Amino acid sequence: MKAAEKTNVMRLLEQKKVPYQHFTYESAGAISGLEVAEKLGQDPAQVFKTLVTTGRSGAHYVFVIPVGAGLELKKAAKAVGEKSLEMLKQKDLLPLTGYVHGGCSPIGMKKPFRTTIDTSAQNFDSIIFSGGRIGLQVQLSLESLARLVRFQYAEVTTGLIHN
Repeated sequence: MKAAEKTNVMRLLEQKKVPYQHFTYESAGAISGLEVAEKLGQDPAQVFKTLVTTGRSGAHYVFVIPVGAGLELKKAAKAVGEKSLEMLKQKDLLPLTGYVHGGCSPIGMKKPFRTTIDTSAQNFDSIIFSGGRIGLQVQLSLESLARLVRFQYAEVTTGLIHN
């Protein structure tokens, strides 16, 4: 990959000397996480998506969950101590995080948000998630991710959705 194609995620990982692998795929726009896993030939349970929510308090929260699962808003709210949560409106994602829908990564957001990773991530030596743009995924261990993002684990999904 040429230096010009590097994303902020990749630059941050390299700056902190965090080992990672990257994968690219062709896409004309945002596609489902299950389609990303299929294009990469990866286990969908190991491929994660990054979702941003707004709490009743007005605070924002990031959840990293398997691409084949849905975010259970009640469980997620409880995990972060909010009465309720709602998904961030798509139009607000870029101004808030610096990322577009389909390319949102827990690494390198404009500012750090409280981040929760679904407990299922602990079943893997490493997880795969967006590298900061549509068409790019990175894979790294949770220990490596913890060097760049403070996070907690919680069970926050509705369970896996199989296609």
